Amino acid sequence: MDNLVSTGWLAAELGKPDLLVFDCSTYLPGEPGNKHDGFRAAHIPGAQLFDIDVIADTDSDLPHMVPTPARFAKLAGALGLSNASRVVFYDQHGLRASARGWWMLRLFGHDAVAVLDGGLPTWRREGRPVETGDAPPRAPASFVPDFRAERLRGIGDVKRIVRQGGGSELILDARAKGRFDGTAPEPRAGLPAGHMPGAANVPVSDLVGPDLAMKNPAELRAMFEAAGVTAERPVVTSCGSGVTACALALGLVRAGFPEPAVYDGSWTEWALRPETPKVHS
Repeated sequence: MDNLVSTGWLAAELGKPDLLVFDCSTYLPGEPGNKHDGFRAAHIPGAQLFDIDVIADTDSDLPHMVPTPARFAKLAGALGLSNASRVVFYDQHGLRASARGWWMLRLFGHDAVAVLDGGLPTWRREGRPVETGDAPPRAPASFVPDFRAERLRGIGDVKRIVRQGGGSELILDARAKGRFDGTAPEPRAGLPAGHMPGAANVPVSDLVGPDLAMKNPAELRAMFEAAGVTAERPVVTSCGSGVTACALALGLVRAGFPEPAVYDGSWTEWALRPETPKVHS
């Protein structure tokens, strides 16, 4: 199963008993609308909502942090997801949070997972069918996690990278250039803009073309190489709160680079800590 699948592929596979489709959308703070209303208004037939604010460490003060393997297994199983499932995630916006679902499943050891290229906007633009309202629950299943710790980084890891001058690992930030440079405000109130010392910037919007489809591997590779990515130097992706960082991870894999780790707390955690250095361009 490819990491990125087309709407045509999904339309042909839709309805097969081992295939699960999830809307993995999220909305920025202050953005009009919400994922629940968006799902009820239109979703791919048979899809369910994969809520990253629920399938998360809900005891954390930070948004949608990775849950424990046990919590993930319980909530994934409640959605009907088993180790034998094939899973496709899509997003109401195209490519924003769908890769977060893809990365989480891979983090917990499940590789039969993909992102729908172009997301719901492409599906609807092509005139494909949608359903409305809430989705009926699926029969629960058993999911046994196999946690891959090397795909996750915490603030202590990132502090070490910054202290070492970024030579050991490259921090790659998915936020818009203005937020990265510190010239545009963060969407979360009271959060300073800027970036971690030594970090490079590849805005998530640069991963896709005007049609919202992800760029081809050669285009992605050239873009990442221009930001300093090499096959030999490990990459840690970051963003505002650990969501679009996963889209960078998907783009890197599509471009043929080794799969990076994701800094889950991302800029929200880093910016809130008084002891962490911040750079404004």
